[in-house]
Amino acid sequence: MNILFKSSMLCASMLLVACNNDDHQQSQTTPENNTPSKYYQTKTPYQPLQDLKKYEPIPQGFQAVFTELVARHGSRGLSSIKYDLALYNLWKQAKAENALTPLGEKLGADLENTMKANILLGYGVEGIRQFGYGNESLTGIQEHRGMADRLLQRLPELFKTTANKQTSILVQSSGVDRAVDSAKFFTDELIRQQPLLKNKIIPSSYTSLSSESVPSIEDGGVDRFKLYFHKLTADQDMTQSSSEQQKTIYDASHAYQKFAEENADLAQKFNELASNMRAEQVAMQVLTPIFKPEFIQKLGSSEAYTFSNSGSYSVIAPNGETITEKGKGKNTITSAVDAAAYLYELYSISGGMKTELEGVDFDKYMPLEAAKFYAEFNDANDFYEKGPSFTESNQVTSAIAQGLKQDLFKQVDTVVDQQQTHRAVLRFAHAEIIIPLATTLELHNMMQPLPLRQTYNYTNSAWRGELVSPMAANLQWDIYQNAQGTTLIKMLYNEKETLFKPSCNYARYRANSFYYDYLKLKQCYQIQ
Repeated sequence: MNILFKSSMLCASMLLVACNNDDHQQSQTTPENNTPSKYYQTKTPYQPLQDLKKYEPIPQGFQAVFTELVARHGSRGLSSIKYDLALYNLWKQAKAENALTPLGEKLGADLENTMKANILLGYGVEGIRQFGYGNESLTGIQEHRGMADRLLQRLPELFKTTANKQTSILVQSSGVDRAVDSAKFFTDELIRQQPLLKNKIIPSSYTSLSSESVPSIEDGGVDRFKLYFHKLTADQDMTQSSSEQQKTIYDASHAYQKFAEENADLAQKFNELASNMRAEQVAMQVLTPIFKPEFIQKLGSSEAYTFSNSGSYSVIAPNGETITEKGKGKNTITSAVDAAAYLYELYSISGGMKTELEGVDFDKYMPLEAAKFYAEFNDANDFYEKGPSFTESNQVTSAIAQGLKQDLFKQVDTVVDQQQTHRAVLRFAHAEIIIPLATTLELHNMMQPLPLRQTYNYTNSAWRGELVSPMAANLQWDIYQNAQGTTLIKMLYNEKETLFKPSCNYARYRANSFYYDYLKLKQCYQIQ
């Protein structure tokens, strides 16, 4: 059995086949420009899926009164020095043995530039508190600034009203750097476009890009129960003052973590997925143009041909300072399969680092069919561990999002009950939050679990990470009311008008409309 992914990736047993979406599904998820997939999976850079000029018009007599957002952080660099350093150590050995092809000779410089770009990621960028691995790229920053611009264009009257009235704009995040930074760049763009909004944004810690301005649980700018619910811990999150709702969310988080770590059916599924013999064929397709055959055959044959992210790499910062990043030696390459999978990791992250990696092109190392293979592996991992999973999992992967889903409805309830204190609620989090939320709302006709006897692949499921949670993925609810007090809701997913689950069609304001009667929709989702 080959273990293809030893750290963040797990494998799937599947054939490489074309997507088999039906026409309705295609209309729900495909970008209007029909950009071909590069199979970056959940690391796909963000693009809005619909031109806002093509949205369905607001029904006559209604006006926008509230909006809320849940967004993933923007495109980022590598989370730490792992795959790049391990591959660099492998490359240096191949170089010493004269085992590189002409294409392989180019890989060394590309790996060095990748490590340098990640070590200095965010250097000198206002709003990045500590430069280095894990930060948002310039692409990621612009993704959130662009989203803020389009929000103002979509709901101009709502935000003009906000600037004049007492109702505030509440901003919250998970508290993790990438999410905090995304929130700050988003709000900074709102303020840049409409300076009067600055005094409406709460907490004020989100109104400055300064590294001294740090949102917290205490100022209301951080809510881990709603925006980091996949990793709640007793020590950090449970106190004597925890509410009943928080205790319920914590219990769901604990059940989810136990499922991910201990569930026998999930472990068996992953063992089954890891036995895909086609991985070796794909690895050879990736590595043969880079390394000579005799070197590829040696990989993993002895300790001398096992490589890891051990050692360190140093770069010179623009101010002349030498900055060194040390690897932990935990990410190892013991086979050709590992080496090719690590190359895919660098290929997939490079899409969101175009500015920082100018002149570096990992496309030449990753044939598109091979990228599709690895994306399918990653999608299988996320489908079972974060998404709909298997039927027998009893929805443990979506139960953790119940608190956030209830809060989405609760915010609209304050509008209906005329108790509204916010004109907008803007939340910033992670893929681990977006995916369960989309699952529990049963969006995109792709949230169906599979029975345990089946194995996820691109033929039997429409679920795709690049559609459900690309970088900066977002769900937005716009709320409208008329003079009679009727409340309508419209959902945008990645800025495309999106239907709620099919069983809620009776709540649509008109046939074929994306607007829903809010009270009927709430009833459909059985929200108390």
